[in-house]
Amino acid sequence: MQLLGGIILAFSYFLKCGSHREEKPSPGALGEVQQSGLPTAMLSPVTHEAQEMQNFGEFDYVIAGGGAAGCVLANRLSADPDVRVLLLEAGNDERWIWTKIPVGYLFCINNPRTDWCYRTEPEPGLNGRSIIYARGRGLGGSTLINAMLYMRGQVRDYDEWAALSGDPDWSWDRVLPVFREIEDHWRGASEAHGSGGEWRVEQQRLSWDILDRFAEAAVQTGIPSTSDFNRGDNLGVSQFEVNQRRGTRWSSARGFLDPVRQRPNLKIVTGALIDRLLLDGRSARGIEFQMDGQPCVAKSRIETILAAGSIGSPAILQRSGIGDARLLQQLGIPVVLDVPGVGANLQDHLQLRSIFKVSGIKTLNQTANSLWGKAMMGLEYLFYRRGPLTMAPSQLGLFARSDPKVPTPDLEYHVQPLSLDKFGDPLHDFPAFTASVCDLRPQSRGWIRIRDRDPASAPQIAPCYLSHEADRQKAARAIRLTRKIIAQAALAPFQPTEHLPGPDFGSDEQLAVAAGNIGTTIFHPVGTCRMGQRDAPESVTDSRLRVHGIDHLRVVDASIMPTITSGNTSTPTIMIAARGASMIRADRKRHGA
Repeated sequence: MQLLGGIILAFSYFLKCGSHREEKPSPGALGEVQQSGLPTAMLSPVTHEAQEMQNFGEFDYVIAGGGAAGCVLANRLSADPDVRVLLLEAGNDERWIWTKIPVGYLFCINNPRTDWCYRTEPEPGLNGRSIIYARGRGLGGSTLINAMLYMRGQVRDYDEWAALSGDPDWSWDRVLPVFREIEDHWRGASEAHGSGGEWRVEQQRLSWDILDRFAEAAVQTGIPSTSDFNRGDNLGVSQFEVNQRRGTRWSSARGFLDPVRQRPNLKIVTGALIDRLLLDGRSARGIEFQMDGQPCVAKSRIETILAAGSIGSPAILQRSGIGDARLLQQLGIPVVLDVPGVGANLQDHLQLRSIFKVSGIKTLNQTANSLWGKAMMGLEYLFYRRGPLTMAPSQLGLFARSDPKVPTPDLEYHVQPLSLDKFGDPLHDFPAFTASVCDLRPQSRGWIRIRDRDPASAPQIAPCYLSHEADRQKAARAIRLTRKIIAQAALAPFQPTEHLPGPDFGSDEQLAVAAGNIGTTIFHPVGTCRMGQRDAPESVTDSRLRVHGIDHLRVVDASIMPTITSGNTSTPTIMIAARGASMIRADRKRHGA
């Protein structure tokens, strides 16, 4: 009955078109969670000298960040009953209905209840635009609000990591068993997939004729169909698989944290705004944080672990005096260790959203703009857990080469049976679909820098999209490939007409400008605490994820990726956390801690 009531509530929201309004968090604590009474956005900055610091005690491991990686770390490290683990999360123990219904990402992104609501600096490559840069807040982190698409990447990604880190344990053959271990795949156990793990993978529960026709058109251009993107070579076109269970979102909190909440050696604290590391010289001894404006400290006996993501982890290091000395000195932060790589090497996938009007075929635009269509969507979800309310942001995927000389696919398409001007706007009132394409391996590199010493201040985020000429050239080729697919016979009956970027953009230079007009993030920031050998440029952590030059400190999240994976990044982040936890447990046994 509780589930039925929740779905009816969600249905009523959906009928109202689900504006991005903020809902007040429930103040009640759940399970073993200690929760702050105020959302993080309301926490006022305090100076540690002005108030006495509350001591949360000593734990063997203190984990800063309860997102995709943090939930995995809490699960794995607390499996040892003789260690005490503290998990700190700035957001809430989120139980909002829109974090369960898959289409709820529409209401969670750019909502301060579930999103940090970051924005980039004005981007020259995007023709001066500043864009939203969603990162999830709450237990589960960005897996509360992301696209739910299950993607590992390619063999070459991990073999490159192994080469850059000097550690063969990061090669594809060594990480594949970890992917299988964490996985609960709808196909069952095989050489490629796992069964019984915490990370549920299912097929999508809806279909669209317009997407089937697009897939046929892709095959007509010479791109093969495939049944599985996750065997190491993702060339081809197919439906994406999703992290869902029976039509509901499957976050890292649901998969990894919920089953272990009652462990007596695991303490979960939400509403904890991470400030900086507690340092003894160049040794990490815990975390300083704020709850309801009160400065607090939690001490670590064995290790402190940063799992705050590619935005949060470098910001914590910088506030702690670990980063580029020039930046720290400008901000009046005492330099503990000059590490220019902290916050550097930011990589992200920029999607180029081409929109095509069609006729004679159904898209979500018609359905969502009809009261009857909305009612049918709600009823389909209510009774069958199927239909558009189970939609990931993209249903059809396609991986292709931008040039025949490229050895493995370097373009990824997210194809959607809908269109809108930008995220947060209503769907168009004409039938259309969107074919977004991104460069899987951009050469452009950006940065993250804190603005001041206040942990409540959003950092500066500069992805530097299209700043490398090779990326601009590839953007032009990507848009041309999109047009080639659209021109195939499979789509001809529906008379596709280019709405964006528009047929007037034809030359390479014009298409690069068009890419700046229609480009936006696909929310895959990585690399800002990159793994590498100690003398490697911009290296922050070693291959066991230990921060160079600081004892008892690791970073275990997407920020350690030296190069971005060739696909969506949430599942590689889960794998990194599982590997990191194994390393931490093995090192403890080795050193007898």
